[in-house]
Amino acid sequence: MTDPERLAAYDKLAGPAVKAAGGRLLSRGSRVVAHDAGIGERTILVEFDSFEQAVAAHASAAYQEALAALADGVERDFRIIEGLD
Repeated sequence: MTDPERLAAYDKLAGPAVKAAGGRLLSRGSRVVAHDAGIGERTILVEFDSFEQAVAAHASAAYQEALAALADGVERDFRIIEGLD
């Protein structure tokens, strides 16, 4: 299920919230080639200087406001992954 209005409201709030928390948008790809059991859906990739900064960004009031605007507008698979460097 995708609610385009809720997704647009989320996008409007989430981008500035992530940027304010120090995130750098690396990909906002709607072009995905999925292999094996992968799901070819919209994939967003954001980089932070640290794992802890990413966790704090997700918990921030600004990002939580974006999530509230999205509510159940889409099915999400959200992950914070520690980098190698």
